[in-house]
Order: sequence, then structure tokens, then C-alpha cells
Amino acid sequence: MLSQQEISDRFEILDLLYHYADLVDSKQIARMRDEVFTGDCFVDYSVYGGSVGDLDTTLEFLESALTDELFPASQHLNANIQVKLDGDTASGRVMCFNPMEMRMPDGTTQTYMLGLWYVDEYRRTDRGWRISRRVEEKSWKFNTPDFMDI
Repeated sequence: MLSQQEISDRFEILDLLYHYADLVDSKQIARMRDEVFTGDCFVDYSVYGGSVGDLDTTLEFLESALTDELFPASQHLNANIQVKLDGDTASGRVMCFNPMEMRMPDGTTQTYMLGLWYVDEYRRTDRGWRISRRVEEKSWKFNTPDFMDI
């Protein structure tokens, strides 16, 4: 049986994960510094051609990659969230279904979809739970543009 603290911790981590997805899709990347990640986080988005590194590297990559000009719309749907608590730390595995609308060189757009897992570590901070480590694992892709090598 879960304690009241464990229930609270799980809900707070779920809120964090949904908040991450909302900030990505609304392109409010700068807010992630204080609201999503720890200052010493490690993030690996390389499975789909993204950055690997610390907080600054991650935020710079997201800011440059997720522009309205290149990606007019996206959705990051998190589901099948598995969380394992261990005091003030936790680990998790999160399924992400990610449709992306991409502007093509000829001005049209193409929607493609990615299936992935986030393999995470979380830490309780004085401002709540934060992601301290995130590594993407590839699951599947559909309708990616021909020039994309992912």
C-alpha cells in the first residue's frame, strides 16, 4: 500500500512530466531551466539526432531546433508512466507519442510521428521534483521526411 507521501510524490512527478511536454509544445524552453530540470542534469536526445549534454546544451538545442519556422506544431503525449521512488530520488520510464508538423524546403508541411521512451531519473529539490537525467530510447518512426536520417 502506498503512503500518502508516495502518492503525493507520484502525482508531483506526473505533473512534472506533463509540464515538460506542455513547455516543449508551446516552445517555452527557457522556463525548463527553473521548472523542469536540475541545474546539473544530463540529457541525451541523440537517438533522433538531438544533443547530448548538460542543461545549457539541452536548452540551446531545444531553442534552436523547435522554431515555429521549422516545426509549426508538435505534440508530446506522455503515457505508460512507470515511476520507482527511492526517498528523494526516483527513476522512471515514460512512453512518448510525438507527432511533429515540419515545414519542408518547398514551403509545404509534412506531419510525421515518432515513438520513443524517456528513461529518466528524478530528484526532489527545494522547488519540487525535477528531471536530473533523461535519455531517449527509439521505439518507432512513421512518415519521416526522406532527407531525415533518424
